[in-house]
Amino acid sequence: MVQRKPASGQFELMPDRKGAVWDLLLYVPTVAALATIGARFWFGGDQGLAYLLSFLASLFFFIGANRILKTRLLLLPAAPCGLDIGDEGLTVRLRGGVRVDLVKQVKVYADLAGRSFGVSGLDRQGQRLQFVFHRGQFADASAFGAVQDALRALPAARATR
Repeated sequence: MVQRKPASGQFELMPDRKGAVWDLLLYVPTVAALATIGARFWFGGDQGLAYLLSFLASLFFFIGANRILKTRLLLLPAAPCGLDIGDEGLTVRLRGGVRVDLVKQVKVYADLAGRSFGVSGLDRQGQRLQFVFHRGQFADASAFGAVQDALRALPAARATR
């Protein structure tokens, strides 16, 4: 019986400016519309609905800002800037200089369109962490495919669709 050696490698991530523009085109009109309609209800006398729409506008604002600044442009300290895939597991290098080792229950979640994938797992302290990676963060399509293949080959990894 031939035992397969897990694939390994180092992968550097770069900002995905094209994806950031698409996210801006998605989140800015959504937040503006929710805030505008909420203001109309506020001055129209329906404060209950205005509170709901204001909450939704601020929720979408924070979600969009986190997605753009962290996963697309890699500006926040908790943004992943590199992946090291080895025999013992996955190490995610964060922009703030922290290295996170995912050693147990590593799962790879691919989206149906094939433009991004997620990774979750337990670190050495038993804390569950998750990261999202987009195709535009890798040098080319072959690097994007290579990192997914290397992650699926990890002994602790399990692909989920």
